[in-house]
Amino acid sequence: MDLNADLGEGFGRWTLGDDEGLLDVITSANVACGFHAGDASTMRQVSAWANQRRVSIGAQVGYRDLPGFGRRFIEYDFGQLRDEIVYQVGALRALSGDAVRYLKPHGALYHAVKHVPAIVDAALILKLPVLCAPGSPLANAAGDAGLPVYAEGFADRAYRADGTLLPRDKPGAVIVDTDEVVARALLMAVDQRVIALDGTVVPHPVDSICLHGDTLGAVTLAIQVRSALEDAGVTLRPFV
Repeated sequence: MDLNADLGEGFGRWTLGDDEGLLDVITSANVACGFHAGDASTMRQVSAWANQRRVSIGAQVGYRDLPGFGRRFIEYDFGQLRDEIVYQVGALRALSGDAVRYLKPHGALYHAVKHVPAIVDAALILKLPVLCAPGSPLANAAGDAGLPVYAEGFADRAYRADGTLLPRDKPGAVIVDTDEVVARALLMAVDQRVIALDGTVVPHPVDSICLHGDTLGAVTLAIQVRSALEDAGVTLRPFV
């Protein structure tokens, strides 16, 4: 099982989270590529830390939306969005020493069914696997296009009975209780299931478990999740 986190989400003098601390724990890093968060120096530094620790680097691409942190849907022309995704990954490739191993949409782009074709087209151009939700429109479209697809689950986010994430603006969408996050990570890794808000047990086959780096106490939480997984006999390694 892989353990990933969104990193490099600061900008200029403003920092967010403990990237270096998380890189000591996780196995894959989704590095922000400068459109929704991050900047050139942050991308270079986080990539260097990841390479030193042999943590797999993924391009975390988003809408051009620094003020909204990429969590607002934005209308885009197909070609423009495709090209901006390619542009973001190209920057990270250059700054990481050509170490980018996969593509992961961020925020609103992660859930935007309308923009799935642009994401898939960009991934084909870049020849990169896609990390996304299992059974999602993006997973299906990328698979149909012949791209390698890896599924991820969110240990610190609430799910609905249909297996989709509860929107962030709903009460209880983000889970902050450490014991609950650890239990959810174990259930995903060992049983490939998740328990929805209404108590429904949902099949959830995943290759990677995501923890959000901007959560308060993210490093301590990641350490506890990793420890619990290893105690359960789960081998942690990058999915690609």
